[in-house]
Amino acid sequence: MTAAPRLAILAAQNETARAAQEALATRYGAAAPEKADVIVALGGDGFMLETLHRFLGRGTPVYGMNRGSVGFLMNDYREEDLPERIAAAQAATLHPLRMRALANGRDPVEALAINEVSLLRESRQAAKIRILVDGKERLPELICDGILISTPAGSTAYNLSAHGPIVPLGANLLPLTPISAFRPRRWRGALLPADVEVVFEILERDKRPTAAVADYTEVRDVSRVEVREARDVSLTLLFDPDHGLSERIIAEQFTV
Repeated sequence: MTAAPRLAILAAQNETARAAQEALATRYGAAAPEKADVIVALGGDGFMLETLHRFLGRGTPVYGMNRGSVGFLMNDYREEDLPERIAAAQAATLHPLRMRALANGRDPVEALAINEVSLLRESRQAAKIRILVDGKERLPELICDGILISTPAGSTAYNLSAHGPIVPLGANLLPLTPISAFRPRRWRGALLPADVEVVFEILERDKRPTAAVADYTEVRDVSRVEVREARDVSLTLLFDPDHGLSERIIAEQFTV
């Protein structure tokens, strides 16, 4: 008989999530995260993102249940049969983006993004950005509020709100999406192979300061931002068989 997995049960800072944490810990026990076989995250997508960042590099799979608002990355909440649900769950492996941001007079800042890396104007002036892909200039000047490059898992988040495409997990593509582009007006972004390096160079940066954000890490007044997929970093999310992440991404494209 297979032993039940040791569960670390973590909750967002809301009453509903805390009550669920107490009920599940009482019913199944709760291990310390460093000793757990599976981390159970109770909250919304924001809390799932926090949990994944917190345990980056540990290799412990995360099973989320929705006790927040948006729950795209979460399973439905049920108190019953949790070990059995986890044993039957399907794994989705994600690779974050690695950002390296340079700002004049400061050391480069590196950060990982599970959803997206975004560049955003800091003032009333639109940003001016030059875009290179694998060292080749692809757009000499984009005038915009910003631009983002997302992971497939993140393509349903800020990227979708900015009218970028939803990307299935196995497509090996990264959507590059402008935010309120002024020039060129008709450029709607690009789908790039997952193994490329994208470089953003900020033009007229004294007049048009721009910030770079990788999930929770913000670097202001950047001059150059380099982004590529971090293939050396893997994250494992667990989903109920009838509610897998790949299925959700496909279904989202038919939501009206």
